[in-house]
Amino acid sequence: MKDLRIVYMGTPDFAVEPLRRLVEGNYNIVGVITMPDKPAGRGHKIQYSPVKQYALDHNLPLLQPEKLKNEDFLNDLRAWQADLQIVVAFRMLPEVVWNMPRFGTFNLHASLLPQYRGAAPINWAVINGETETGITTFFLTHEIDTGKVIQQVKVPIADTDNVGIVHDKLMNLGGDLVLETVDAIIAGTIKPIAQEDMAVVGELLPAPKIFKDTCKINWDQPAKNVYDFIRGLSPYPGAWTEMQTADETVVAKIFGSEKSQETHQLTPGSIETDGKTYLKVAVADGFISVKSLQLPGKKRLEIGELLRGYRFASTVCFV
Repeated sequence: MKDLRIVYMGTPDFAVEPLRRLVEGNYNIVGVITMPDKPAGRGHKIQYSPVKQYALDHNLPLLQPEKLKNEDFLNDLRAWQADLQIVVAFRMLPEVVWNMPRFGTFNLHASLLPQYRGAAPINWAVINGETETGITTFFLTHEIDTGKVIQQVKVPIADTDNVGIVHDKLMNLGGDLVLETVDAIIAGTIKPIAQEDMAVVGELLPAPKIFKDTCKINWDQPAKNVYDFIRGLSPYPGAWTEMQTADETVVAKIFGSEKSQETHQLTPGSIETDGKTYLKVAVADGFISVKSLQLPGKKRLEIGELLRGYRFASTVCFV
């Protein structure tokens, strides 16, 4: 039944791998839907989404609706006569869209649902210091990320992993899981489980969208919390702090760090440096050693390289 008519919806890099696997597996992709083009960068040039670029490169029919309830879009979608729709990192769909195909619509979500429902599950799993996450396929329903679970795969999170590393692990496994889910739907072997019937250890944690204010570092916390926060936002969007000198306050982004626990009498946010090889920031129960930092208008640098070109005065602190 590889003639099953599939419509695929997605936008970022994370959504390209499952689409590539479907195309290379000769599944019948009758159409692709992605977000409208948006200007980006200083020149406001129009940039295609990774999914759009893949669709164009492989001559796949493409739609980019502004509004998912627009009648012209719905008519175009109906014309594809999809038997199944697959959603990976796209947007919330109205019922008129997700309920259209005879086999329904399933989503690939980057967490072990029902944990980390929301827009940024990978970031929040790392920020919260989880040692395990995963991917889930589930059928869409009215409430976001609450539909019946089809399949899951667990993935360990190492203490040194940042969100970029975890993202890539899940992205590659996501291609496998999407194919396995499609094959199981075709074979009629799926046994979806309601999320409320799944065993959960501890409280359910959300994964809301991350904004700039979300990314500010609070130095008045234990070292592990600050360390996990930094790696949970690296390489994107980047944890930031205000660097206060005698003359000005500037924003610095920190992308890499190490943690250590030790007793000290310093105010959280105070720095220690030899001006050559290390920069340590005091936290509640120890220090965070900054390994990679970006100053305004500059490129991201490893700390040794940064210290060779920038002198931190003894009065500098992070707030």
